[in-house]
Amino acid sequence: MIAARIRSMAAPHWLALYGGILATWALLWVMALPADLRAAAGIYGADLIAALCTTGPGGAGYPGLVLMWALMAGGMMAPTALPAFATYDDLSHAGATRFGALVAGYLVIWLGFAVLAAAAQLGLTRAGLLGALGESRSALFSGALLVGAGLYQFSSLKEACLSRCRAPLTFFMQHWGEGAFRQGLRLGADCLGCCAALMALAFVGGVMSLGFMALGMVMMALEKLPVLGRWLTAPLGIALIAGGIWTALATI
Repeated sequence: MIAARIRSMAAPHWLALYGGILATWALLWVMALPADLRAAAGIYGADLIAALCTTGPGGAGYPGLVLMWALMAGGMMAPTALPAFATYDDLSHAGATRFGALVAGYLVIWLGFAVLAAAAQLGLTRAGLLGALGESRSALFSGALLVGAGLYQFSSLKEACLSRCRAPLTFFMQHWGEGAFRQGLRLGADCLGCCAALMALAFVGGVMSLGFMALGMVMMALEKLPVLGRWLTAPLGIALIAGGIWTALATI
């Protein structure tokens, strides 16, 4: 059975998915701001921030921010959905077309998140809460993000979305007649409900931090596992709340 699963995940549509994920991470690595620009942000401060607010990273403005967030969302979230994609592949046996429609529907939801996140980054930067690199400039703001994400870990919405993400077989059986693209939309919406608050923590350390993206991807993937994930959600929430309180009080 293991050998059959390995062979099936070497099919062209799976290789295309893996290639897309790798290409996304490669683009994120290329777009990551170099050390000299990070140093310049510390030296020039408000002037550099104002310039980037006007033109955006790479001079691309708001569209550039949307692209950056879309790559972040795709690179971080698609790997967390691999068990669900594999379950659908086992159930459908429909080849690349329906599999591609499922993945496309999933990514549409995260593209919508990217549009909103980019607008939020632009607005928060202009308000002085974020620096030129998308990092928080306020300990209180950082603390609020951390506490908010921690509290969300205990919310009924988070639990409902996680329960569906942890049981992809049940999810697909419930919505099997809706078509692959619509199922992808539903799957993406549940994933968004699980992970949006954690994704927003990118504002704490900087939105182009490859370290944050890698750590966030691993944590969110583990949280979706049926057994291990149940032991992770609450401790992660407590750690985030404690970290947020400590961050907010550290400047007092």
